[in-house]
Amino acid sequence: MKTLTAKLRKSGSPIMRGLIYLAAALTVGVMLFITAYILVKGIPNLTPELFAWEYNSSNVSMLPAIINTVIVTFCTLLIAVPIGICSAVFLAEYAKRGSRLVSLIRVTNETLAGIPSIVYGLFGYLAFVITPGRSYSLLAGALTLTIMVLPTIVRTTEESLIAVPDSYREGSFGLGAGKLRTVFRIIIPTAMPGILSGVILSIGRIVGETAALIFTAGTLAEVPKGIFSSVRTLAVHMYCLMNEGLYTEQAYATAVVLLVLAAIINWVSNFAAKKLSKR
Repeated sequence: MKTLTAKLRKSGSPIMRGLIYLAAALTVGVMLFITAYILVKGIPNLTPELFAWEYNSSNVSMLPAIINTVIVTFCTLLIAVPIGICSAVFLAEYAKRGSRLVSLIRVTNETLAGIPSIVYGLFGYLAFVITPGRSYSLLAGALTLTIMVLPTIVRTTEESLIAVPDSYREGSFGLGAGKLRTVFRIIIPTAMPGILSGVILSIGRIVGETAALIFTAGTLAEVPKGIFSSVRTLAVHMYCLMNEGLYTEQAYATAVVLLVLAAIINWVSNFAAKKLSKR
C-alpha cells in the first residue's frame, strides 16, 4: 500500500509541476498582453497638449488629474495608515487571543474587504456628501477610500505582527521595556515589510478607483483649491474620456500614464520597504 501511494505521488508530481508552470505562464502572458496593448494603443497618442496646466475640451489635459491622484492618495494614506496600524496592534497585541470580540472584528473586516467599490461610493455619498449638506469634495473621496482600504491594511498588518516571534517580546520584557515600548520599538519595526506590503496594495486600489470617487469626489478636472473642492483623479479622467466617446485616443494615452504612475508608486514603496527591512 505504501509503495502504491509513493508511486502515485511520484507520478503526480510532474503533472502538478506542469500545472503550476502553466498557471504562471498564463498569468505572466495575460499581464504582458494587457501591458503591451495599452502601450501600443496609448504611446502614439501622447502629446504635449495632454500635459497642459488647465483642462479644456480642446486639449483634455490629464495634468490636473495626475496632481489630484497624488493628492487623493496622500490624503487617504494619511488617514488610513495610522488608524489601520493602531487597529491591528490592538487585535494582535492587546486584545485577548481567541475572544469573541476579536473573531467578530476579523469576520467584519474580511467582509468589508469583499464589498464592491460601488457600495462604498454610495455609502460615502450618503455619509460625506448628503448628510453634511456639501457637494462633491476631495475630503469626501479621501474618507470613502479610507474606509475601502482599511480592511486590507488592518489584515496585512495584523498578520505581520502575529508573525513576529514571541522571543522578541520576551527579550524586550526581560530587559525592562514596557508593553507600549516593545510594540513600537521592537514589534512594529520588525513587521514593517509586511505592513508596507498592505500599504502598497492599498495604493494600487486607490490609484485605480473610479466608482467610489465619482459619487464622492466628483469629476471636476482642475487642481483643487482646498479639501472641499471637487477633483477628478486619473482613473476617473480616463473613464470620463471613454464614456464621452469623443476622446478614445486620449483615453488610451491616459491609461499609459496611469500605468506608469502606478509602477512608479509601487517601485518607491518597495524601495522604502527594502530600506526599512535592512534597518
